Amino acid sequence: MKAAYIERTGPPDVIQFGDLPQPKIGPAQVLVKVGAVAVNPIDTYIRNGANYWPLPQPFIIGSDLAGVVSEVGSQVTGFNPGDRVWASNQGLMGRQGCFAEYCAVDAHWLQPTPSDVPDEAAAASALVGITAHLGLFNRAAIKAGESLFVNGGSGGVGSIVVQMAKAAGARVIATAGSAEKMAAVKALGADEVLNYKSDDIAAAIQAFSPGGVNVYWETTREPDFEKIVPLLAERGRLLLMAGRDARPAFPVGPFYVKGCSLLGFVMFKATPAEQRIAADDINRWLSSGLLKPHIGKVLPLAQAAEAHRLQEENTLRKSNTLCGKIVLKP
Repeated sequence: MKAAYIERTGPPDVIQFGDLPQPKIGPAQVLVKVGAVAVNPIDTYIRNGANYWPLPQPFIIGSDLAGVVSEVGSQVTGFNPGDRVWASNQGLMGRQGCFAEYCAVDAHWLQPTPSDVPDEAAAASALVGITAHLGLFNRAAIKAGESLFVNGGSGGVGSIVVQMAKAAGARVIATAGSAEKMAAVKALGADEVLNYKSDDIAAAIQAFSPGGVNVYWETTREPDFEKIVPLLAERGRLLLMAGRDARPAFPVGPFYVKGCSLLGFVMFKATPAEQRIAADDINRWLSSGLLKPHIGKVLPLAQAAEAHRLQEENTLRKSNTLCGKIVLKP
């Protein structure tokens, strides 16, 4: 089968595209014929050598896939050949990735794909959708009528956070870095969108939600807590999903006297059961049109290296050349 893989970590140039043996499934696994995959920042960190866990050799890159069941293991129930499915959590915790024509997936990570949802949309919603759902509902327990600020509403996760919060009945204010991206975030349902390069964010948040926001979703790698904490309401919840190496100062006093909570989480540590709860809502919202993943670029799988370059330019170097997710097709 054709696959995008690496034999050593490093820059995007280490990604090879060629033939590898089709995987053989175990008793609790499902063989999926891949229809679409999506790129996430964590994929580029692992490829570049982030020492989270040992990698299989050769290592097929990628976390998110959507496709059709080709074969099921002897212990698998609930999935049959021909079923359309999607999954995340591939290529993580030492598992092989999914940027290939076929992928062997542990059945407990698989989710059914609604009949009216294309593979591209399912793949583009996988990791980012589960991440957004875990943060908003499992960790922050956001409620209808509450206010949410998303620092980076046009990104892969941020754009899904905006839509899910609106689906839950929250009021949403978000930032983006250009007129094009601001328009895209507004189209996703945000009540107000700010340009983080030129607007007075603090003043706009106070005008939008006097007394502060109930939930503040931080997407940047180096949070400035001195600026963030004054923008939180009493009992506000601050969500962190990035900044593994960050060591910023933290204003403990102003934070705790308001009864606020600081909530950090990583999606790949959530259990299959927790992820399935998120997937059920994701499927329902995708099917109803309440959730529309913003796909910025579709490429053939053979261009996986170019996809990683483009993702890094925007994640690390803030080039603003990408608005939305990158999807690849075998």
